[in-house]
Amino acid sequence: MKAVFISAYQAFYQDILELFNQLEIRGFTYWDEVQGRGHFNGEPHYGSHAWPTLNCAFLTMIEDHQVEPLMQKLRELDKTAPQQGLRAFVLPCLEML
Repeated sequence: MKAVFISAYQAFYQDILELFNQLEIRGFTYWDEVQGRGHFNGEPHYGSHAWPTLNCAFLTMIEDHQVEPLMQKLRELDKTAPQQGLRAFVLPCLEML
């Protein structure tokens, strides 16, 4: 089992939901307004007058065999708007209730 944390430009919300549906990923937690700035490049997302956009975030626990298909689809989505940003982190999920 793996935990996948996704931070993305808010406009990617529907696209990520569609990916979850395509890959039969049912369970997730979603945060609507997340602020941040990537450490590579791209625009900050602070929800301010200077930087008005915001990010959103997802956390999902998935089976190991679902990780690579999800990451590949997320990489493809990220390429559609590289300045806006999409990051995903895969972590071990040691226990679940």
